[in-house]
Amino acid sequence: MAFSPSGGGPPGSEVAHFSDNLKGFVLAVASSLFIGSSFIFKKKGLRRSGSCGSGAAVGGHGYLREPLWWLGLVTMIVGEISNFVAYTFAPAVLVTPLGALSIIVSSILAHFLLEEKLKKMGVWGCVLCIVGSTVIVLHAPEERTPGSVDEIWNLAIQPEFLLYTAAVVAASLVLMLHYSPLYGQTNILIDLGICSMIGSLTVMSIKAIGIAIKLTVEGTNQAGRFQAWVFAMVAATCIIIQLNYLNKALDTFNTAVVSPIYYVMFTTFTIAASSIMFKDWSGQKASDIASVFCGFITVLAGTTLLHSTKEPDSLSAAGPPLSLSLSLPPSIYLYIYIYIYIYIYV
Repeated sequence: MAFSPSGGGPPGSEVAHFSDNLKGFVLAVASSLFIGSSFIFKKKGLRRSGSCGSGAAVGGHGYLREPLWWLGLVTMIVGEISNFVAYTFAPAVLVTPLGALSIIVSSILAHFLLEEKLKKMGVWGCVLCIVGSTVIVLHAPEERTPGSVDEIWNLAIQPEFLLYTAAVVAASLVLMLHYSPLYGQTNILIDLGICSMIGSLTVMSIKAIGIAIKLTVEGTNQAGRFQAWVFAMVAATCIIIQLNYLNKALDTFNTAVVSPIYYVMFTTFTIAASSIMFKDWSGQKASDIASVFCGFITVLAGTTLLHSTKEPDSLSAAGPPLSLSLSLPPSIYLYIYIYIYIYIYV
């Protein structure tokens, strides 16, 4: 069970000590609440700025003077930090699918605050996401947290994960160098395939960095390990590639199509990478594994159904910024902010 105490202690210890999975679950849900509400704050700020001058879609920057837009940015950062920390406690197979909850939050709030009507099929999509997420949470595997960056490094250089990494890099290079220039404008799966495969390596690197930070805070300094900096460089490189090809997909295809397809592909590759690297399913019952996959498929169906009922946003002022926010994978925003801070101040 996902919420059993860490270390196999007595049942009564659940009250005193939350399991790592429960901590990750709470952080992931909090992240979805913050991120989902941030979309609404930012969009209201964009609407206000667009009504007073040129919108963001045509190069205007009036939204920078809107307090609501900044409130949305702050809540987005808080949400991404929560999501980042969630990866240090819980396996990716638990945290990543819960990202769909932010879409539910934003859809419900938009229905009441932005007058963007949530249709009946959209409501059923929300219900499916909640049911699927609940099943995943109840049957998610317990993760064995490495005790040092060296242990994480040993997991990363396992033959199985090296083979997966080599396959991802090779497939991505073929898509980037050959197929994307020729067919990227007509086939949505090419650019999103690159984002999703590279994104799975991003999450693994982010998870390794998060564990290193957690261990450092607990008193075991990991900053001097070269492996930690290797993970950081891999994460930064992968994020840049993701942003590049994600923007290409958003510029070419409708966001209502990009978002669910990207969510499905990104989540699938992330779960596969986590299962190979961290052996998430080792020692798990077949029924728990089957339940998680059923929950995952239910979330995917709900997400696709929810997006299929959305109408394209006719407000140009809110288009690009909101579309980008809805489609970015977990923790990318946090690393963008860290990169900008280091670039400016260090």
